[in-house]
Amino acid sequence: MPTTAGAQARLPIRSDMDLVWVRQHVRQAAAQLGFGLVDQTKLVTAASELARNTLVYGGGGTMETETVTESGTQGLRLTFSDEGPGIADLEQALSDGFTSGGGLGMGLGGARRLVHDFSIESDPGAGTTVRVTSWVGRAPRPREES
Repeated sequence: MPTTAGAQARLPIRSDMDLVWVRQHVRQAAAQLGFGLVDQTKLVTAASELARNTLVYGGGGTMETETVTESGTQGLRLTFSDEGPGIADLEQALSDGFTSGGGLGMGLGGARRLVHDFSIESDPGAGTTVRVTSWVGRAPRPREES
């Protein structure tokens, strides 16, 4: 079980400018922990997708960052929360190609593939919380069979 070093930041997600701040913060935090450039880019991409979903579909919310340690390995955990309408069908929302808007439908599923650990909780009418963690130097998670 990972141990938490504590919340490093809590950023609002209320506008497109906040999406820029989220990406910058995640890149800086990942670099400080020692993530390589490719792993930083993967985590920033996942964070960007999840922050945009928080803004567009959740009506805004927050992102919290935490440094975590497991078996001597450091990681960065990001938690995106909103109090929007929630997701009625999580399985469908996580499937490639699904979109409830005008995008490519790669948001949640794509974000899940870019990180080591991914969890989502959503209650229709009560909001959504997505938690992702990436670990410094850990090999990527094997792709799931379709």
